[in-house]
Amino acid sequence: MAGLAGVMPPLGLAVSGGGDSVALLHLAVAAGVPVSVATVDHGLRAEAADEAAGVARACAGLGVPHRVLRWQWDGAGNLQDRARRGRLALLAGWARGAGLAAVALGHTRDDLAETFLMRLARGAGVDGLSAMAARREVGGVAFVRPLLGIGREELRGWLRGRGVDWVEDPSNENDRFARVRVRRALAGLGAAGITPEALAGVAAQMAEVRDALDAQAAEAAARVAAVQGGDVIFDAAGFAALPAETRRRLLLAAVMWVGSAEYGPRGADLARLRAAVAEDRAATLAGVRVIHRRGEVRLLREARAVRGHEVDAGQVWDGRWRLSGPDNKGLTIRMTGEAGLAQCPDWRATGLPRAGLLAAPALWRGDLLVAAPLAGLGNGWRADCAGPGGVLAAAGVRQV
Repeated sequence: MAGLAGVMPPLGLAVSGGGDSVALLHLAVAAGVPVSVATVDHGLRAEAADEAAGVARACAGLGVPHRVLRWQWDGAGNLQDRARRGRLALLAGWARGAGLAAVALGHTRDDLAETFLMRLARGAGVDGLSAMAARREVGGVAFVRPLLGIGREELRGWLRGRGVDWVEDPSNENDRFARVRVRRALAGLGAAGITPEALAGVAAQMAEVRDALDAQAAEAAARVAAVQGGDVIFDAAGFAALPAETRRRLLLAAVMWVGSAEYGPRGADLARLRAAVAEDRAATLAGVRVIHRRGEVRLLREARAVRGHEVDAGQVWDGRWRLSGPDNKGLTIRMTGEAGLAQCPDWRATGLPRAGLLAAPALWRGDLLVAAPLAGLGNGWRADCAGPGGVLAAAGVRQV
């Protein structure tokens, strides 16, 4: 099944009680795979608690460990997006605590086809139209989708043949949700040959195109990109000579890494950034600042994006930075800022731009600066930044 290569048991399963995830549970048990199950109760429907209890009973009958994870919406942002992110975060935390390296989700070929059409309606490009990933990592946990090659009705037929029941979420019939509208439209497109199987095939082809473009971008990054002090630097002339799509991919990867972002910016916003780079203009996007100097295009962290962000020494700061040194008791990490940089007389000797050093991590004891390694005030401390991923990592971007 898709995405399971290299996954060591036991395997975590996300089971809501719906047909797809219930089939995933019974298929895993029938295959003799050791599993643990979690059900996320989003607290949005009165029936959700009973459905979670039903999954618990089913797991008890199968001799499978089960746990209910509860998420609560704070009323901010898009509900569906926040619920999805919250669900993944809860599942990742559960998996880490239970010693599970991977969690399997019950998405099917029909989900893949519906996602393709939804993205097509939004004018998505190659990446958006690529197949739903069979495997991705969230919070250090692999999330896998082993049922992407199987249709929804095939799974339900398999369950019926074994006398296994499941629940239907009433929201699956509510056409105020885009996915429900797309699902109904897809049902009427079969006569024209636009089936889930056909759309899954097109999405797979888009995935191959995406991989080829990523390989091209990775090769280009090895020639025109460098990493310094948590910044990404492009040779301006070399970058400008690249194909437009390669430039887009490199900028996107740089913005996401420097900004510690899980998701990339909107296409229109990224297009504006690309135009600014082409015109040698300074710009900001998603907490990342772009400056031009000495034939370079540099993407660095924007100071205001990390203002107020503080963690205890020893923890990861801003998603990328760890500071290590002699004694972290009573110390916290926050941005160097104007006050900190004023206490670093040798910051110019680092060769790093002032704008980036303002947003660099520093050690503080209350209002007392202890160390700012990137700004030349080490005091026995060092700053280590997690390396870039995606096309920048694949290229082996040099550290300068």
